[in-house]
Amino acid sequence: MQIEIRNLTKLYDQKRGLLPTSFEVKKGELIAVVGHNGAGKSTLLKMLANWILPDSGQAMIDGIDLRKRTAFVKKVGFVPEVPNLFDFFTVEYNLKLFAVLFQTPFLRVDEVLREFNLLPFRKNKIQMLSKGLKQRVNIGRALLADPPVLLFDEPTSGLDFEMTKELYRLLNTIHAAGKTILFTSHRPEEIKSLATRILVLHEGGLVFDGSPQQYFQSEIHENLYAL
Repeated sequence: MQIEIRNLTKLYDQKRGLLPTSFEVKKGELIAVVGHNGAGKSTLLKMLANWILPDSGQAMIDGIDLRKRTAFVKKVGFVPEVPNLFDFFTVEYNLKLFAVLFQTPFLRVDEVLREFNLLPFRKNKIQMLSKGLKQRVNIGRALLADPPVLLFDEPTSGLDFEMTKELYRLLNTIHAAGKTILFTSHRPEEIKSLATRILVLHEGGLVFDGSPQQYFQSEIHENLYAL
């Protein structure tokens, strides 16, 4: 298994966060993490991205433990719902800053600018970009170190129809290149069109793990918003 999660736990109080959660992920899976706001979806992704540390439990990617931070961070690219970019710096300078952080050659910055059609915007400040372009830069930033695992937190939040289609194309291209992807979503059409597997969290606990076909035929799907 590429990802192994054993009793991973993070509680902010007795009701919020992630209860002891266990599952495994094979290389190349594209998994949708579904649930209400506050179900633990973002908490799970942030722990896997090493943004927050768990209270207990274990997470391993390619045999590397979550707590071995320097090695682990190179295994994961995280695209948060709100882009973590520096608004007053240019696209190119943002990518170079993160390249230094990831110990990645600047040559990789040029590759990312080309891959994501960002060359015309390389000298534009982030604050001048549309939300769709910011998200494209955000994804490029996450891919700078060429990590095998990518995490997307509500990747289409606030995007219009055309930008959403473009993001779906990017995700499918990244997945076809062999990356393992976990993403959170509230949109049934997004889950249907992208996911190869679905995890459902409810009040911090994992209540479903199966294929999209199983999910959309299940009582969990029917009752999700009545839970």
